[in-house]
Amino acid sequence: MTAVPISTYRLQVHAEFGFDAAADVVEYLHDLGVSHAYLSPILQAAPGSTHGYDVVDHSRVSEPAGGRAAFDRLAAKLADHRMGAIADVVPNHVAVPTPARLNKALWSVLRDGPGSPYADWFDVDWGAGNQPLLMAVLGQRIGNVLADDELSVDLSGDEPVLRYYEHEFPLRPGTEDLPMAELVTEQWYRLAHWRVADEELNYRRFFDVDTLAAVRVETQEVFEATHELLFALLHEGKLHGFRIDHPDGLADPRGYLRRLAERTGGAWVVVEKILEGDEELPRDWPCAGTTGYDALLRVGGLFVDPAGAAPLAAYHSELTGEPADFGPVVEQAKREVVEHGQYAEVHRLVELLARICQDDVRLRDHTRRAFHEVVVELLVNFDRYRAYVVPGEPAPAEAVEVLEHVAELARRNLDEEQQDTLDLVRDLLLGRQAGTASRIDEQARHELIVRFQQTCGPVMAKGVEDTAFYRWFRLSSLNEVGGNPEHFGVSPEEFHAYAGRLNDHWPRTMTTLSTHDTKRSEDVRARLTVLSEQPTAWVEAVRSWRSMTEDRRGPLLDGSTEYLIWQTLLGTWNDGPLAEDRLQGYLQKAIREAKRHTSWTSPDAEYEEAVAAFATAVLADSAVLESVRRFADAQAPYVRAATLGQKLIQLTMPGVPDVYQGSELVDLSLVDPDNRRPVDYRERIERLARLDGGSPPKDLADEKLLVTSRALRLRRQHPDAFAGSYTPLPTSTGHAVAFARADAVITLATRLPVALHRLGGWGDSRVVLPDGDWQDVLTGRSVGSGAARIDELLAELPVALLARS
Repeated sequence: MTAVPISTYRLQVHAEFGFDAAADVVEYLHDLGVSHAYLSPILQAAPGSTHGYDVVDHSRVSEPAGGRAAFDRLAAKLADHRMGAIADVVPNHVAVPTPARLNKALWSVLRDGPGSPYADWFDVDWGAGNQPLLMAVLGQRIGNVLADDELSVDLSGDEPVLRYYEHEFPLRPGTEDLPMAELVTEQWYRLAHWRVADEELNYRRFFDVDTLAAVRVETQEVFEATHELLFALLHEGKLHGFRIDHPDGLADPRGYLRRLAERTGGAWVVVEKILEGDEELPRDWPCAGTTGYDALLRVGGLFVDPAGAAPLAAYHSELTGEPADFGPVVEQAKREVVEHGQYAEVHRLVELLARICQDDVRLRDHTRRAFHEVVVELLVNFDRYRAYVVPGEPAPAEAVEVLEHVAELARRNLDEEQQDTLDLVRDLLLGRQAGTASRIDEQARHELIVRFQQTCGPVMAKGVEDTAFYRWFRLSSLNEVGGNPEHFGVSPEEFHAYAGRLNDHWPRTMTTLSTHDTKRSEDVRARLTVLSEQPTAWVEAVRSWRSMTEDRRGPLLDGSTEYLIWQTLLGTWNDGPLAEDRLQGYLQKAIREAKRHTSWTSPDAEYEEAVAAFATAVLADSAVLESVRRFADAQAPYVRAATLGQKLIQLTMPGVPDVYQGSELVDLSLVDPDNRRPVDYRERIERLARLDGGSPPKDLADEKLLVTSRALRLRRQHPDAFAGSYTPLPTSTGHAVAFARADAVITLATRLPVALHRLGGWGDSRVVLPDGDWQDVLTGRSVGSGAARIDELLAELPVALLARS
């Protein structure tokens, strides 16, 4: 087993699929060609957690998943097969569980406030007068809760507690006998109506999730305490690397990664860093690379035809009334997030700025209102998750460029009086000299730099991924984490340039097509990308389906939601429509995330019922479904090319490929929790055995399994080849993409198959193969070198994987 994974396979570990269940599929994963099991967070999480990102106890392996004994059995089974394990690590936050006592550190802070030994664990603004920690859990305002006698003191346990339905909180010593109205005011926490949180929350959280409280892992004590068990498992040889969740939420991502590298001896570590546009991972981060959203964007983009952008945009605007450009949708969504979900964070930034300036006579005339307007504009116009400015260090050139650009964008929406304030805030965020030369209140200036960067990420994530992506559906396959719906298509030249950069700078990064966070699985996206090549046929189909369902479309159903339904129906079509419970669950999440007619915090039952009723009517209309079936069947050969092509490219390009659980077969999953459904491993084991026994693939799922297993096995057999050079191979057509790895392995894939079909097929198109004898590991066919005819290489499959004989 190598120190660096050759490939990984993501397993979602939880109570229903624990460590023993994972151990049961190790032999299958080995047969598939996987080198490392990539586990979702393994530490003790909040009760009922299905994902593990809500850790409550860093000293224990997840008990619902089987605990330490079961984890050790999994580790032993992996070792028996010379395989390893990668663990997902959550350094940014912990759970605020119910009951709160399950989080020992939090319980201590709730009881003892700033005097708790854990007080420095949490990023709390106690204020000048030790203001209480806001616990926004009440179903109504505190006055009504008291009037309705919904709070009670329980003295029956080890310590007195305050109870509110299923919630319980510790009592500050000596307060248990006070009258209830006085008792609640004497605690180190303030019980409040849940709607108060967005405006008055005084602890940093994960995005807008009140039940995930940020921890200050930048302090050595917190770093060691939250990682001690993980380091022990690593040094015992039971873990072999880490995936780091949301590093942009940390005060000092680079510093964290440096400590991690030191404590792990340079173990393989990848970070969930979302790169926007041409952004690159900071070269001074000691890690192997990202978790692969940047690869997903480029690989998927190879199968999107740029010629479809304009006609699809025209129909999208006609049907939905949405602007032709995505930018205004993003700006509006980010403004809503800044003004509502991130109001408390913005307020804290404004108060920091006011504090800095009030103490400096040269800066005193800048007002809170001006600061608020400037901060809002900077956050709305910030086009990435973070600029990496470290307090006390000169700002990197890229960070300066980013913040200068954002400031100029913000300037357009600020009046003349606020221009000077904008310049001041920009300079403070870059650590420049501003005001008195003695730099009064240096600590506040440093905090401002860090806290602003920690706020940019939540605004991007909640504004773009979790709002705008649910509002604008020109081609929904492009609405993906780390993606850009306006980046319509990737040319082979662009892809080769990207892959070459990876090979030169981040050869051990992770690549992926599906994750637990993707909005749609890779195979749903493949089904939708072929629409980019035939916008006219697609528009005609949708017009026909709309006409057939006109009498089912109630007045409340908006065009955007209806268009999402049609795209979802086609994207998940698999010899029939998606099961109604899955479609309804997805639609409810989608329309609530869009936050236009309904939301998680203010659901509109009438609107949601109208959407659900239309979806039910569509699924019950046999004529509509037959029409969808005919359209979907006509796409089958094109979908096949996109499905197999993007998978083979991802598995053989530079980097460490990850296979999300179950996606070695065709997997038509939507956003979580749909993509956490149980995986039928028995079916996969049987299919792989048939293929290994010499049976030909019987369907697209078999073909995808064939591609996946043969590519992974080839990587395991020839790791040096995939750690070597990346060389684009010349082709005489833009409908093929080809590259060689270390002159030992060649990948060839079909792209834009619809246009290829219109041209009459490959004709005399050729690809130039390096000298030598080659064999296609997918078909067993022997191939020579030189200018080879593509139609002969791809006679059986739309892809080829050649290994030097």
